[in-house]
Amino acid sequence: MENLWYVAGTIFQLWMSVVVFFIMLPAMFGLSLGVTEVYIQVLVKILEWATLRIQRGQQEQPSAPIPLHTGIIERVGGSMEEEMWQLRCSRPEAAGAFCLSDGVYFCKKGLESIVEDQVTQRFSSEELASWNLLTRTNQNFYYISLRLTIIWGLGVFVRYCVLLPFRIALASTGISWLVIGTCVVGFLPESSAKNWLSELVHLTCYRICARGLSATIHYHNKENRPQKGGICVANHTTPIDVVILANDGCYAMVGQTHGGLLGILQKSMVRSCPHVWFERSEMKDRNTVTRRLRHHVAAKTKLPILIFPEGTCVNNTSVMMFKKGSFEIGGTIYPVAIKYDRRFGDAFWNSSKYNMVSYLLRMMTSWAIVVNVWYLPPMTIQDGEDAAQFANRVKSVIAHQGGLLDLAWDGGLKRCKVKDSLKEEQQKMYSNIIVGQNHIRNTKTCSETREDQ
Repeated sequence: MENLWYVAGTIFQLWMSVVVFFIMLPAMFGLSLGVTEVYIQVLVKILEWATLRIQRGQQEQPSAPIPLHTGIIERVGGSMEEEMWQLRCSRPEAAGAFCLSDGVYFCKKGLESIVEDQVTQRFSSEELASWNLLTRTNQNFYYISLRLTIIWGLGVFVRYCVLLPFRIALASTGISWLVIGTCVVGFLPESSAKNWLSELVHLTCYRICARGLSATIHYHNKENRPQKGGICVANHTTPIDVVILANDGCYAMVGQTHGGLLGILQKSMVRSCPHVWFERSEMKDRNTVTRRLRHHVAAKTKLPILIFPEGTCVNNTSVMMFKKGSFEIGGTIYPVAIKYDRRFGDAFWNSSKYNMVSYLLRMMTSWAIVVNVWYLPPMTIQDGEDAAQFANRVKSVIAHQGGLLDLAWDGGLKRCKVKDSLKEEQQKMYSNIIVGQNHIRNTKTCSETREDQ
């Protein structure tokens, strides 16, 4: 028994030495030993080889599985008004006027929406064009060749037997030290030293958690990083978004209070940092929430607020409607675009399919988390612009930078019915197209188009 305790103590001392000297100290100073970068480079080489082997196998075996095109329906870019205008201009007579054949176009659009609408597919993982050696991506590709099957088997062993225990230990260490560190700092009197220690504890612990996911984060345009007294808004894919952004700076989190382990974490964090937690009853009171956020922003010495205006996780292929409440607070908005590299693992959290524990297990058994973060120039509301218009302008900037599709749909539609006001808006748009509200302008434009041709 004594030998067993001696071995356990030796292993614990060795682990603590590794954590302190190779993880904690580099995390405190924002340094990297380059291990993750080398690991990612090796992964890229392996995945490139696997892709070439799959392509060759498909040529040798006609019955081999072929990756499906992303999405069932291939849509042409452009709005419905532009498509209808082109359709009417192609007619020899009565260009721009309504014809009975226009009904066929509306039937086509209706069938496309039934088969594959623009909202539902944003809440499911996007299919990869090539296999990344994860069973969850495609369960057929590893039958192509013996070498590919062996590589896949070795990958399963490495991910579950080597990386998973190490990542769980790192994540547990980061969370534990976050609770302990923030509690200790919370007992200090309010001062600049306390704020500095609080930021150091948060940065260090978040960086340890990021290393627990083998996260490789590329930050762009750091001169636009959110400043104190501002509001940082970003597109939302996963709860890990918080860890990704907090690796490069501290933020004041906004959210509802919880119980259990998450509640303990919230209570310890708020001791040392002015996070904004709301009770469930307060979340329903919009004025209370707005008043507390405005009070936080008014204090220019407090950390910038981090908000995800979509209100739900989207699969990182698009940006959905931003709730205007975040843009009614006032102050400077700092947009941030986040784009994950799906080759190494799908970071999207499908909350209707996986609980938090299952999702974290999937993340810790993926190859890595590789992500690009773009800090965009600060924005303020313009004269004559309301909160909804300002939110749409910020959303468009984020979508353009991240290479994401800009959608006007509300992400809350995955859990609730469509509002009557939104239905009326769509009906009004259809009626304007049918009756040809811009008939004169369209006719003139069609004539000019024919003359140019």
